Amino acid sequence: MAAIVSGVKETKEAELSALRRAINVERRTYYSDFQGRHSTFSQFMRTTADRLCRRYPTDPIWATVRGLFRQYPNLDVSTRISIIKRAEDLLKPLWDVAEDAFQSPDELTQKLADSISAVQEKQPRQVQEPRQAGDLPATGSELPAVNKSKTAVDASKTAGKAKEKSAPPKFSVADPSQVPVQFVKGVGPKAAAVLGKLNIATVSDLLRHYPRRHLDFQNRVFIRGLKPGQEVTIYGVIRSVGAYQAKRGNISIVTISINDGTGTIAVTRFIGGKQNKYLLERFKGQYPRDSQVLASGVVERDNYSNKLVLKNAEIELLGQVGDGEGEDSDSPDLSSSIHAGRLVPVYPLTEGMSLRYMRNIIHNALESLPVVSDPLPPEVKEKFDLADLDWSLRTIHFPDDAESKDRARYRLVFDEFFAIQLELAHRRHKFEQSEGALKLEFKPDGLVERLRASLPFKLTNAQDRVFREIAVDLASTKPLHRLVQGDVGSGKTIVALMAFLIAIENNYQCAMMAPTEILAEQHYRQFQRLLTPLGLKCALVVGKQGQKERRQVRGELLNGQINIAVGTHALIEDNVEFQNLGLIIIDEQHRFGVKQRARLKAKSQSPELLTMTATPIPRTLALTMHGDLDVSEIDEMPPGRKPIETKLFTPGRKIELWNKIHEEIAAGRQVYIVFPLIEESETLSAKAATQEYEKLREKYPDLRFGLMHGKLKPQEKDEIMEKFRDRDFDILVCTTVIEVGVDVPNASVMVIENADRFGLAALHQLRGRVGRGAEQSYCYLVSDAKSDTTRQRLEIMTQTNDGFVIAEKDLEIRGPGEFLGFRQSGLPEMLLADLVNDAKILEEARHAAIEVIREDPELNNHPTLKKMIESRASMKETEIMRSG
Repeated sequence: MAAIVSGVKETKEAELSALRRAINVERRTYYSDFQGRHSTFSQFMRTTADRLCRRYPTDPIWATVRGLFRQYPNLDVSTRISIIKRAEDLLKPLWDVAEDAFQSPDELTQKLADSISAVQEKQPRQVQEPRQAGDLPATGSELPAVNKSKTAVDASKTAGKAKEKSAPPKFSVADPSQVPVQFVKGVGPKAAAVLGKLNIATVSDLLRHYPRRHLDFQNRVFIRGLKPGQEVTIYGVIRSVGAYQAKRGNISIVTISINDGTGTIAVTRFIGGKQNKYLLERFKGQYPRDSQVLASGVVERDNYSNKLVLKNAEIELLGQVGDGEGEDSDSPDLSSSIHAGRLVPVYPLTEGMSLRYMRNIIHNALESLPVVSDPLPPEVKEKFDLADLDWSLRTIHFPDDAESKDRARYRLVFDEFFAIQLELAHRRHKFEQSEGALKLEFKPDGLVERLRASLPFKLTNAQDRVFREIAVDLASTKPLHRLVQGDVGSGKTIVALMAFLIAIENNYQCAMMAPTEILAEQHYRQFQRLLTPLGLKCALVVGKQGQKERRQVRGELLNGQINIAVGTHALIEDNVEFQNLGLIIIDEQHRFGVKQRARLKAKSQSPELLTMTATPIPRTLALTMHGDLDVSEIDEMPPGRKPIETKLFTPGRKIELWNKIHEEIAAGRQVYIVFPLIEESETLSAKAATQEYEKLREKYPDLRFGLMHGKLKPQEKDEIMEKFRDRDFDILVCTTVIEVGVDVPNASVMVIENADRFGLAALHQLRGRVGRGAEQSYCYLVSDAKSDTTRQRLEIMTQTNDGFVIAEKDLEIRGPGEFLGFRQSGLPEMLLADLVNDAKILEEARHAAIEVIREDPELNNHPTLKKMIESRASMKETEIMRSG
């Protein structure tokens, strides 16, 4: 049989056959990563998959297979079995197609010889690469000799055809959101499927897949020029990784050597605890050789080796050298200018997609993109000195310099905020047009002044300011559309009561709806105490009232004898009617749905509606979520209130903690002990709290314990809270069901177990359950978290009692989605905007949107903007329909 022709690479079918046989051998050798003539099994699988990945860059299977076997030598047998099974699942469809893989070597050789010309006619031949020395043996046969001149002619013909077919497509549709991404040069159906994992379906989606950062290859810092003390970010390749257990101390050390072509620098990672050889290999495996990385840290000189090292370095893996970052003949053929010698974009990726390939296809899309029309009115662009949209969209990906990048980003962030604020401003306009309004005049020497004179304290400046804002709204001919947010204990209830008095003076009744009976009763008691001296009547409307009491309250509401009704969802029942309802206040408004608020409003003709919350939301987030509302903040606490002392405790200091608890109980105070939710399961949380409750009762028989968790019925929770308020318990063990606003003045200690599992805002809300009396109160955060980041986050709680400061920090640390909770946040999608750092742009976009709606409420002069709003509204309606 003729010898194999030099330079001709294996067919895909032959490669598949070799992979299959290698897997069979590995299984027969009991997953030992057997050693072949030139390499191990796992090396053979990686190199073969890598070769096929470069030959077929749009087929994600090969990148996946290559990734499966990177850590194979370091894994246990059961994990290796799983990897083999996964690889077979991926390759089986290809094996089924390539039936040749199941034939004998002689049959395979003959069929390959017979079909070689047909293959050349159907697909362009690709540049051949010789089999590497490290490869396992291969197909078990040799290819027949091939006429080189004929092959060269056929190859040139097919290459010419391929060149004609690969001419860059010009999008005939001006709107890139209408063009599927598979029609971008270099993509196709298979790559489009991979891009779909990144939610990229159209050309518009691809162009708005913004870089998460840019690498500055214009002013690149090279290792050879580093000096001790510099804080730098270097770009290089991992050349070696070492790991060992320190002889002294309970610590392991991993050292990563990074080379950038000009020199090598070491990054050292310290791992607490003793590790065995297997675990050390696992740690090493997190930093594969030949991975491209960014390493950021401070340059220091090592005392032992006298070499430069990066101290406390952060390492970001960018991919393997073979993942398309090196020379890749199968990638779209572009000049290297978009990959080097400039600001180079780094994109979020998914499995089967390389950075170089992503840059190439985005560049291709931009090259084929017609000029993008700009929907912003020229006067807005001029007023805020905004760049052109088409220029910004191109520059954000491939900027010439940092200044251009920042200017492009400013424009695109402005657009994101403007779209949100325009929709909210338009919604506000529609609301004002469709809703009626009562004109409720404030009387300077009336009930409000009599109430203020009766108070034993002076209102804060913040309370005065917010009340004036509400009074102005009530007196206008436009409907009230305001959200009042204030920290725990800031005095929102008094402000609400003063607003009620304005409505009462204008001969209207009022209603306050609270989310729980405990809070409703609390408001009722406070209102009754303050209103009785003024000759006004307040009533409580809750579900647990008896029939006789309900009938009496309903009758007095209907004939106007009751001025203010305070209640829960019971207020919206059909048989609860008002004579003349004029003002509604919703407490903790996020706990009620739109339909519930609408049902309460329907009990009268155009009553005013004010919403309140005790959960401080950062201004940027409030404007984004509630931009159609006017937002008032009571950001000042009443004078004389003692700040709550907050301290961190580790579980090892429990004796010290319980000494402090005993001191407070001996002084007649009460204590909360709170446990977090377990994996979002109220059942597990209740079980954990119950177990701890039983342990504590057994350990401290002299103390009286109560237990409350989410599995109790509402009436049972209310009964337990009443007992705690009446001092029947010294300590209340509970999950996070303690309601916001629950007032037990005698409770002076809040212990929060596993505090690291709460957000800062949630910790602050729980802390607000104490500190409501005249005595000094304490909050103890118990956490065994080792992470410096977690400890620093919890330290914020010890530094301030200001809920707005804590909310800003929480937003900064966790981001808006996690801050609000993804499922019910209602947060508009933002691809580039940052609510923490882009507050100034948000304010500008808000002012611009309000101005546009003020001058053109129906957007008849701005058809593009009108279409955008209608599209966003339609998408929201669809989501509402899906969610029921």
